[in-house]
Amino acid sequence: MDIERIREETPGTRNAVHLNAAGSALPARPVLDTVVSHLELEAEIGGYEAADRAHGRLEEGYAVLARLVGAAPDEIAVTDSATRAWDQAFYAIPFAPGDRILTTTSEYSSNALAYVQAARRHRVSVEVVPDDEHGTIDLKALADSLGRGGVRLVALNHVPTHDGLVNPAAEVGALARAHDALFLLDACQSAGQLPLDVDGLNVDLLSATGRKFLRGPRGTGFLYVRRSVLERLDPPVVDLLSADLTGPDGFAFRPDARRFETWERSVANQLGLIEAAGYALDLGLDAIAERVGALASRLRAALAEVPGITVHDRGLRKSGIVTFTHAGQSAETLVPKLAAAGVVTRVSEQTYRYDEGLAPRSRVRASVHYYNTEEELDRAVRVLASLV
Repeated sequence: MDIERIREETPGTRNAVHLNAAGSALPARPVLDTVVSHLELEAEIGGYEAADRAHGRLEEGYAVLARLVGAAPDEIAVTDSATRAWDQAFYAIPFAPGDRILTTTSEYSSNALAYVQAARRHRVSVEVVPDDEHGTIDLKALADSLGRGGVRLVALNHVPTHDGLVNPAAEVGALARAHDALFLLDACQSAGQLPLDVDGLNVDLLSATGRKFLRGPRGTGFLYVRRSVLERLDPPVVDLLSADLTGPDGFAFRPDARRFETWERSVANQLGLIEAAGYALDLGLDAIAERVGALASRLRAALAEVPGITVHDRGLRKSGIVTFTHAGQSAETLVPKLAAAGVVTRVSEQTYRYDEGLAPRSRVRASVHYYNTEEELDRAVRVLASLV
């Protein structure tokens, strides 16, 4: 991986040590140029006309996004965020009273809100599978829970936003499939950071964003829907792209995953998402994962040497998300101090099924990406040490 070239193509690396890929990573110049050039074209000839010119690239984009997760192009829907993608999948599931939803302690807050609403609306039960001794979902407990029957959905956060662990998605998916439960994987923090293969992961539904480790524009995301489960779902939103009227009282959905799309979207952003996905594929997802993992390990080790700092990441397998606290200063105090010194991090909170005895609710989250350098990480730790 040519880091010097990558950093030259990443203007933001000249401004600060950017350690917030888990929030919104720095885009590469080709992504920026793609978005801006299409916006300029819209200003010159009009939005519809510019979209017509981009039609071929937009269609090619489904194959690019499919390659990113090992899917077929007709199993991909483009959305305006990972939350929208996840919601489109979740609210399409025809829950019935008495159905069970299984999730984890590390679930993302927006997803958890949807469970609460589903419980009220459909009288389903939402059950949290406990963690194992490493902090990841306990597979034995999951198997036992599935064995009791009635599970309509297993929903898993692949890489939690507030922790450094990677959940064992493939094993979870295999258990869900064995018990005929749908498996919805939130890959918001893993797409662009880790290699993903929907068949190997045994996934039925997968949601992802563009703005995080994929380095795409904000306002982009996509949804994977396994072809074999398409007819088991009832998309919650219908419009002139997702379906056709068959008469005054009827309609028919599209035959592919685009039945989960809506017609209006930012074409410029969609083109930027496609460019970002292609950029990641050209670099190689295995190479990206190796470098991100190595940088995160280096940062954890260096942080552990700073007096008063506690690193809170768990899991046998860890991601590029590094979380820590200081004994004397809160995360809310440290993050702006670090930013003023040129080190960009973020406050991250665990808000779902929070265990007070496990770790502080608020932590500093420093999420690395392959465009970071070892020297930057060393500088960030020196700055932190000077502040505490």
